[in-house]
Amino acid sequence: MQSIILASQSPRRKQLLEWAEVPFDIIIKSTDETYPHDLPTEEIPIYIARQKAIEVKKHINSSVKEHVDKTILAADTVVVLDTTIIGKPADRQDAINILSDLSGKTHRVITGVVITHQKGEAAFSDITSVQFHPLTKEQIEFYVDKYKPYDKAGAYAIQEWIGVVGIKSVNGDFYNVMGLPVSRVVQELQKLDYQD
Repeated sequence: MQSIILASQSPRRKQLLEWAEVPFDIIIKSTDETYPHDLPTEEIPIYIARQKAIEVKKHINSSVKEHVDKTILAADTVVVLDTTIIGKPADRQDAINILSDLSGKTHRVITGVVITHQKGEAAFSDITSVQFHPLTKEQIEFYVDKYKPYDKAGAYAIQEWIGVVGIKSVNGDFYNVMGLPVSRVVQELQKLDYQD
């Protein structure tokens, strides 16, 4: 498979691409993560991922000429409880409040993926339903204080302690909850290789 550009600083997305043995370089540019408020929920992470890809493409075209022809992979993940989008927690108390809201309930994790290449763009979102067991106040505080999940949508990482002890069921792609539906990404990248 040809080397790509990963437009993400997420260590989990990096790890998943490494596990899939996809060769990549990382280039990130700061991106405005606001979105039009009339967008359907499933399209919000695609919209944000597209903005990330656009900013990296601009940067490559202006100053990193050796990467001009490379495929760019960008992604964004949101957590949705009922109709409320839950982003990254602002602080300790916000993380505790978020996990208290998720406790005992089912929420959706939606990752939007945008792959830009010379022939155009592939864009899709993947949805996984995650159900938590009821969590105690002590469990939530222990997790937040030890793991400090402030850079994670929904204030948790499924591969950490809270996922191991607190999650009752996962319906859909487990790796999507980590931040990238990696098997689908690989299928899309393979399609590009076949087109070359």
